[in-house]
Amino acid sequence: MKIVIPGGSGHLGTILARSLVRDGHEVVILTRTAGVPQAGRAVVWDGRTIGPWTTELAGADVVINLAGRSVNCRYNARNRKEIASSRVDSTRVMGEAISRSVWPPRVWLQASTATIYAHRFDAANDENSGIIGGAEAGVPETWRFSIDVAKEWERALDDAETPLTRRVKLRSAIVMSPDRGGPFDALLGLVRRGLGGRAGDGRQFVSWIHYRDFVSAIRWIIERDELAGAVNVSAPDPLPNAEFMRELRMAWGIGFGLPSTQWMLEAGALVLGTETELILKSRRVTPARLLASGFTFEHPTWPAAARDLCARWRAIDRELRSERSEYDRPKLSRLPGHHSHRDHLGRTHAAP
Repeated sequence: MKIVIPGGSGHLGTILARSLVRDGHEVVILTRTAGVPQAGRAVVWDGRTIGPWTTELAGADVVINLAGRSVNCRYNARNRKEIASSRVDSTRVMGEAISRSVWPPRVWLQASTATIYAHRFDAANDENSGIIGGAEAGVPETWRFSIDVAKEWERALDDAETPLTRRVKLRSAIVMSPDRGGPFDALLGLVRRGLGGRAGDGRQFVSWIHYRDFVSAIRWIIERDELAGAVNVSAPDPLPNAEFMRELRMAWGIGFGLPSTQWMLEAGALVLGTETELILKSRRVTPARLLASGFTFEHPTWPAAARDLCARWRAIDRELRSERSEYDRPKLSRLPGHHSHRDHLGRTHAAP
């Protein structure tokens, strides 16, 4: 198949592209920055014009639109505008390009987010009975901003006129992979430094998915015509932050992690240029539609998934150490044939 991935140079796109290319698919990455992706063919695109979309959609079977500015930032006026426009505008442009296509792709997978659901502790949010957020009492205004963006993002997909193309909203949880620079790498970094205790009161639920299950779920959705509309892409085992971090510490082999109070998190987020919503909002999401369709998770529970990810992280670390050691040796004594597993941004990635 020919698969076009706008915004495919980031964390999720890199995970998907390398797996899909390995399967023999033609993968085209639409990216705002020039460079050679780890897998697939790159086409530079400014995020708003329709030209590259219509050109690359010719003969495409699948579009997976992951375009969107990172939310790992402070929600000031400039960043809010970029976060919203990068998501909503790219979705609208995609809809226009598909509507103009003589042979439109049969399926359009559009990134969304599990953040669209309400901050809650009482019950899980699935696609059937979940509560869309925005009306919760006592939550910060920045949390409502994220939900408003998610709603506009999905509305842009709903408004697109693509009668011949199945559309899917990927309400994804945090994708955990051992790739350097990803969310798991950041969390494990806290654990390794003795800082991996609970965040706040630790009651907030963490929804997650192992990267291998994420890729498998995307393949599954592509092949099943009955899956249209909102689909939660998350493991069926969300758990409170305190328990989530405890299991990660156990998987790594560390018994203690310094907890962080809310004021400490607020101060740290200000210094790091991010928002505490990413840590403190309770995201209790379950994948009802995936499970009902027969999808089987390779890593359905966090303790086993954490052990697997820690083992893979250590394997990459050994490779990096070996690579640095090889690089530091005199040139004439270096052994030939050793190639690092890095992308064009210098990030090192896990094997499948």
